[in-house]
Amino acid sequence: MGEIKRVQLAWQHDLVFQGEGSGRVPITLDGDNAKGPGPMESLLLALAACSGSDVVVILKKKRADLRSLRVEIAGERREEIPRRYVAITLTYHIVAPGLGEAQARQTIELSLAKYCSVAQSLAPDIPIRYELALQA
Repeated sequence: MGEIKRVQLAWQHDLVFQGEGSGRVPITLDGDNAKGPGPMESLLLALAACSGSDVVVILKKKRADLRSLRVEIAGERREEIPRRYVAITLTYHIVAPGLGEAQARQTIELSLAKYCSVAQSLAPDIPIRYELALQA
């Protein structure tokens, strides 16, 4: 059997919840997106962090001079309930002197297609696209 991840979440008030993972660092989630990211925003943040982590690790292995990485992410939702995502677009802003566009794209594609556990956990009918803003 594989690794089992455990988190906990406790209701605070209204639609505000306090959660924590194995590191015991608290995070506030808010169904109204006022006191913290809501569940659907948190899913996008998880995807961005997962893929962003892959990109950092892969670029370090490639000995790229990574100076900055920022991932913007937009999720398009259905109007009907359940208001699930029907398309997701990530925009990677990478500053890495000497890094070519082909290397950057290969790194992102490896993350999204193979290594990012969050991307692989989403329903397969959700298209995940990406854009690249590279400053070499």
